[in-house]
Amino acid sequence: MKLSISHHTRYEYDREVQLLPHLLYVRPRENPLLQVNHFSFTFQPGAQVHWMRDDFDNLPASVNFSACSATLDILSECTVATADTPPFDFLVRDYAATFPFVYEPLHRFNLSIYLTPSAGAAAALGRWLDQHFTNRPRETVAWLLAFNQSICRGLCYRRRDEPGIQTALATIALGTGSCRDFAALLVECARTLGIAARFVSGYMLDPADGGATAGAMHAWVEVYLPGAGWIGLDPTHGLFCHNGYVPVAHAVVAESVNPIQGSFFSAVPATARLTSDVRVRRLE
Repeated sequence: MKLSISHHTRYEYDREVQLLPHLLYVRPRENPLLQVNHFSFTFQPGAQVHWMRDDFDNLPASVNFSACSATLDILSECTVATADTPPFDFLVRDYAATFPFVYEPLHRFNLSIYLTPSAGAAAALGRWLDQHFTNRPRETVAWLLAFNQSICRGLCYRRRDEPGIQTALATIALGTGSCRDFAALLVECARTLGIAARFVSGYMLDPADGGATAGAMHAWVEVYLPGAGWIGLDPTHGLFCHNGYVPVAHAVVAESVNPIQGSFFSAVPATARLTSDVRVRRLE
């Protein structure tokens, strides 16, 4: 499947400010199932771009701006091709075919940062899961499907435009959250139950509108299954991720891969207004 992705972000300041360096996590992350055919940036004011690899081998753009300005426009446009691979087209090692299982020693060592839950949250998350994750199949893939859907059904989705990600405890207390809040909660619950999990930021084709409606970046989770590797779960929709999901970056801590990271300087206090428009369309 070929997709066109447009991501426009605009900051409007109440006075001219000096734009400090920014880090942009917006370029899709290529893998054997995803190819980036075209990618471009447009900036206003002008900017110089240096590509880098971060500590998780993501590919953020380090951007330096050439002038002071009262506005900042960042437009990224790309086309990608994703393989038409069914979401359940993987094999799990025999020892991990039923849950619970214990990772082999080398896996536990390599995955240790993805297995450590936040301090002080395990008991409350365990109680919440006991209430909402009552049907727990023995077979691991079926268990993961039920686990993912328990997050989806146990919360009400609410789009949040304010920055930041709720803690897992805040999300279960409120009973609501955005896609990034759902994902952060699933990560914490998975780690509490002994499943290695990482946060993923990216784009998703919504078949309901075909990309006609302005949206935002999406967030989901990848869990590690022996024999299968990293498998995507979307708790916002209760689905295993398919070829309509386009990952940009993954990390242990969700905030570290926020799409646009940067700041400005002003000798006089200044305020900013943010608008964002993301469109994902199917080309064929």
